[in-house]
Amino acid sequence: MHLFEFIPASQLVEGEPRHRRSIYRSAYLDIRLREESTKGSYDYDLIVIGGGSAGLACAKEAVLNGARVACLDFVKPTPTLGTKWGVGGTCVNVGCIPKKLMHQASLLGEAVHEAAAYGWNVDEKIKPDWHKLVQSVQNHIKSVNWVTRVDLRDKKVEYINGLGSFVDSHTLLAKLKSGERTITAQTFVIAVGGRPRYPDIPGAVEYGITSDDLFSLDREPGKTLVVGAGYIGLECAGFLKGLGYEPTVMVRSIVLRGFDQQMAELVAASMEERGIPFLRKTVPLSVEKQDDGKLLVKYKNVETGEEAEDVYDTVLWAIGRKGLVDDLNLPNAGVTVQKDKIPVDSQEATNVANIYAVGDIIYGKPELTPVAVLAGRLLARRLYGGSTQRMDYKDVATTVFTPLEYACVGLSEEDAVKQFGADEIEVFHGYYKPTEFFIPQKSVRYCYLKAVAERHGDQRVYGLHYIGPVAGEVIQGFAAALKSGLTINTLINTVGIHPTTAEEFTRLAITKRSGLDPTPASCCS
Repeated sequence: MHLFEFIPASQLVEGEPRHRRSIYRSAYLDIRLREESTKGSYDYDLIVIGGGSAGLACAKEAVLNGARVACLDFVKPTPTLGTKWGVGGTCVNVGCIPKKLMHQASLLGEAVHEAAAYGWNVDEKIKPDWHKLVQSVQNHIKSVNWVTRVDLRDKKVEYINGLGSFVDSHTLLAKLKSGERTITAQTFVIAVGGRPRYPDIPGAVEYGITSDDLFSLDREPGKTLVVGAGYIGLECAGFLKGLGYEPTVMVRSIVLRGFDQQMAELVAASMEERGIPFLRKTVPLSVEKQDDGKLLVKYKNVETGEEAEDVYDTVLWAIGRKGLVDDLNLPNAGVTVQKDKIPVDSQEATNVANIYAVGDIIYGKPELTPVAVLAGRLLARRLYGGSTQRMDYKDVATTVFTPLEYACVGLSEEDAVKQFGADEIEVFHGYYKPTEFFIPQKSVRYCYLKAVAERHGDQRVYGLHYIGPVAGEVIQGFAAALKSGLTINTLINTVGIHPTTAEEFTRLAITKRSGLDPTPASCCS
């Protein structure tokens, strides 16, 4: 193992305090002492706590670079239904994967009905089977769980199905089904992620469910109150509507907090157009189970104070996620916690020299699977492969899989104005008409995109935003261009692929400042 890390100035973060292991620092170079290898003194070189995207990526990469690694993973059952799952974390089991599959199921239902306009003879009695869909989704998830276990075995990562808590900074107590086991390591990586929050109101835990339960729910959701208007809440409401159920979205303050608010409101309006009602400025007060099994929800408008109630088959909490720090006994290791998350520096290091954190558990970083995977791999390469490359958390692309999808990369319009000033920002925007929407006469009212750019000079693009079909596929390629310094001049001089929706970015010519109508007159000229 190398004794020193040599970090050039180009990889240092301006203003960051001197690292605790730095022995020499100048304007050009930071030399840091690596922790002395102590193979044999500890059970493992590295113990990763958490078997989700970040933890698994880190563990496997560390083994490839010669480390002896164990990975702990444990899932506490949900309080209402007792739902639990296998190795792989949120994304595989109760997040991205089942969400995308159910989103696809709802889009297929839409496509079946549109097919009639395209000349297909479609049976009007076609309808979804919730139980069959859930079984298909769960079968896929279980296959991924199995492949993940096999992959860990093949890569010589010891998988420990146990709940870990610190005894000290080098010792962990693992609670297993068979009892307790004490294990030690030179280095720890905390990658425990988070779980959905429950509101502190009567009946919330007893009768409400979360996304941890929805994808394996053994009954039809029926009329569903979705509390929360972040991306999880909107996505669940969207596919439930597409599958023929009756979701209502309850919004305490704003839709899609943290996203561009013009785009967020367009997404909400497109969902309302599809028949999904939104209860604005409203919070739940209580949930009561009636004799017929249905749930009586009482709620209040926070602006007017007016109270009301309604009856639902399902109440789904989507009000945010809580970092899983409580069971770790972090004070025993001396690790600092901030709002149920762990603050780290630019190298994912905590305040304790041998303990790191990656993924959704770290404070103030994007909570996205691809971010967690790359950060985990890069950390392992720095720890055991001699690399100095750090995770770049800026300009990360993401997609909200609502019925009409929204994808973005870079700055929102609000953040760009806040950072550079309104006079220094130019917003190019436009509505467009997807070709495939013409024949079934689908609504194009909310198909919209914009580029947030520098007003003067090269007009560097700070952010790209798109609402429409296959949004993630559209934005992914543009994300690489934006990170490479994309300018408006480059964008509009790129020849588009026709007819696609992605080409609409190359046709952007109207700015908000001009006041001109951004609605297109034709598609081919």
